[in-house]
Amino acid sequence: MKRFSTVFLRLAIVVAGAIVLALCLFTFWIAYKDFIYDIELKVLSSVLFIGTILAAIPCFIALCQSYLLLGYIDAGRAFSEASVKALRIITRSAFADLLVCTLGGLPFFYVLAEIEDAPGLILIGMAIAGVAFVIFVFASVLNRLLQEALAIKSENDLTI
Repeated sequence: MKRFSTVFLRLAIVVAGAIVLALCLFTFWIAYKDFIYDIELKVLSSVLFIGTILAAIPCFIALCQSYLLLGYIDAGRAFSEASVKALRIITRSAFADLLVCTLGGLPFFYVLAEIEDAPGLILIGMAIAGVAFVIFVFASVLNRLLQEALAIKSENDLTI
């Protein structure tokens, strides 16, 4: 049963990577297709594509590290320095994603909402930044817990 759960999680990581890649390709298609004639929207669609790529890079790094972390769990090395390092990289990637989504995404959605006169677009931007924040907090908590568990494990190994 334990092996099935990691296989399922690996499949979820692959699906998440495919979704991020599809989102990048979709924004590329929107940015460089000739159906947008308004120059202001053309610039905004190019900014959307660049922002999506900037957010996708740390996302792919975190997905790769998550895949490695599942490999450590399968190998019985869940409480090791390699796991802590992978989780630290995931936390940093989540923080980079949070910065891109907050500093780049929220102003973008504000400008787009002003142009299209659709204030609900700001809520979409806030939801994206909120998801990035939740992932960052969750990864930070897991990193801290894993560090404490590793310290307890090493202390127990020294007492025996």
